[in-house]
Amino acid sequence: MNSLPLIIGISGASGAIYGVRLLRHLKEAGIDTHLVLTKSAEMTLAYETDIASSEVKALATKVHSPADIGASIASGSFRTRGMIVAPCSMKSLAEIANGVTSGLLTRAADVVLKERRRLVLLPRETPLHLGHIRNMAAVTEMGAICLPPVPAFYTRPQTIEEIVDHTLSRALDLFDIDLGIAKRWGDGPRKGE
Repeated sequence: MNSLPLIIGISGASGAIYGVRLLRHLKEAGIDTHLVLTKSAEMTLAYETDIASSEVKALATKVHSPADIGASIASGSFRTRGMIVAPCSMKSLAEIANGVTSGLLTRAADVVLKERRRLVLLPRETPLHLGHIRNMAAVTEMGAICLPPVPAFYTRPQTIEEIVDHTLSRALDLFDIDLGIAKRWGDGPRKGE
């Protein structure tokens, strides 16, 4: 398996659980991660969960301050597998789409794009206005992949964790990482069979 680290960005959008569970799964699998947890993400984490930001940071191999634009992941010479931003706020998406970075999360994403590495964004907003759609189109044209966390019900999920893990499994598939954390189409009998 690829030994390069995977950068994980957690922005302030709703859905902090996506980033938390992603880090847990990657830690359990022994995959090195570099985390950027924004200040807004810490606030959202407190609103949405009972998980302390210190617990989230402990899941990562390396934690970078969101203000540290001199961090290793801010340079293309530091090799990585790429980056997943889970969840990705519309502010972060806009910065990435326009190449205007205000902190390490969007700077690291910009570096991943310029180095032609894989960037997967889990944008969290609804409904979308034209600016959001244009920014998603822009990052897609730049080489990123927008993967909105849309639940799949064909797996008949029983818990929120199963819904979250299905999306994370799809995101990790884009890096050829299969942790076996979600049911796949064809994994079991379909209704009527």
